[in-house]
Amino acid sequence: MKKLLILLAVALLFASCSHNGNGELIGVQDRPDFYQPDPYGMSFIPLGSFTMGGSDQDVPYAQVHQPKTVSVSAFYMDETEITNNEYRQFVNWVRDSIGHTILGEQANVDLYGEHYVLDDEDNPIILDEDSDDKKINWAEKIDWRGERLEPSERATYPLFDEMYLQKNDQFFRTQQIDTRKLFYKYWIIDLKKAAEKRNRWQYEKDPGNSQSGEKYDGKDYTGQNGSYSDNITDRGDFVMEKITPVYPDTLVWVYDYTYAYNEPLTKSYFWHPSYDHYPVVGIDWIQARAFSVWRTQVMNSFLAAQGDGSLVNEFRLPTEAEWEWAARGGWELNPFPWGGPYLRNQQGCFLANFKPERGNYPGDGGNTPVIVGHYLANDFGLYDMSGNVQEWTINAFDEAAYDVTWDLNPAYTYNAQPDDPPVMKRKVVRGGSWKDVNYYLQVSTRSYEYQDSANCYTGFRNVQSYLGRMKDDNPARSSHVYN
Repeated sequence: MKKLLILLAVALLFASCSHNGNGELIGVQDRPDFYQPDPYGMSFIPLGSFTMGGSDQDVPYAQVHQPKTVSVSAFYMDETEITNNEYRQFVNWVRDSIGHTILGEQANVDLYGEHYVLDDEDNPIILDEDSDDKKINWAEKIDWRGERLEPSERATYPLFDEMYLQKNDQFFRTQQIDTRKLFYKYWIIDLKKAAEKRNRWQYEKDPGNSQSGEKYDGKDYTGQNGSYSDNITDRGDFVMEKITPVYPDTLVWVYDYTYAYNEPLTKSYFWHPSYDHYPVVGIDWIQARAFSVWRTQVMNSFLAAQGDGSLVNEFRLPTEAEWEWAARGGWELNPFPWGGPYLRNQQGCFLANFKPERGNYPGDGGNTPVIVGHYLANDFGLYDMSGNVQEWTINAFDEAAYDVTWDLNPAYTYNAQPDDPPVMKRKVVRGGSWKDVNYYLQVSTRSYEYQDSANCYTGFRNVQSYLGRMKDDNPARSSHVYN
């Protein structure tokens, strides 16, 4: 027995030495390795400093971009705008998740399949107890048309009533998905609200029922009895639930240009295979943000399925400064992504898709948006940073934003609510589009659209902040290894 105790004491001694690094400050040694891979379809944009807003002309005399030296951290950016086919992956995911939910609630495995993941007791796994959200079994295929059923049973197939438009034999020959029912539910956290001093957790406001009885600066203190301000109860108050329709507004082609014949684009631009690699349009700022949240969710779900516990850094819309730095391609004061100041190359070909001359739309190769990547990339490997479609940024628009934002990663953001006045719903767009004159193609030109308005000349692309790749980013201490 004594021998056992001695061996145990020695083992504990060695374990203690190993854990404490022989008394030296070595940090936590069991941290997982981390490597941030290049996201598919994205280019690496290095950190840098540049004169934001530098331009040799202000055609409308708007005076909304005062030149200012800013610095931007490294990040990744999509090489092209999000295409119709890429956005369709989002739409189909939402459609399928609703379909799985409808069929899973029927609890008839023989007819509809097993659309929920079950626990050991054959009960659906609950993801969110507050809303009874269940874990979807994505491996189960959805029988969208009820083809596994007898003809007499198809009329009562749940998806027909829940998700399909009523058939009109005089015009529509087939039943179609009711796109008005495709909603994506997600959550975001308002960190700006959480960062306000009045919303911080206050240990000084201990209600006086401290369980530990310990004193901290002469006050009772416990990690459970502090409080927030009067309008905050806990950190969940900073989380906002959002429900957003995801299908593009295909009628923008007619709405934006009433006295023009764009009906063929309304009927085909988003869904026809010939437009798969064209930039998606008809997407408002709220939908673009929802897509970014979904894209992050899809990657995190994949990593979890692979047994990787690390979460990917979120995909998001770029800040205005990130967009301009990326568009410049490393060239400090040139007006266009390809350098400048000319709009044609040496062969006389236009370098972007816009409205050249006095309205010669096809002069650059396309009347409306063209396939992404049609023109040469800038020196950061990014395509169509000017022209084709203008792009959403995360920034709220304010004429004086350059005067009040910081010079390191500047960004002016605001979470506008539905009942806010329209002026609070303005979001910055950059890059110009197929219908704009060359002034809007300049990398410094600022404009805005309303966050809840979609049109046929605005798209978006995502960015992802760069975190790093190396296990040891501190070469000064790289030789200090403790076992």
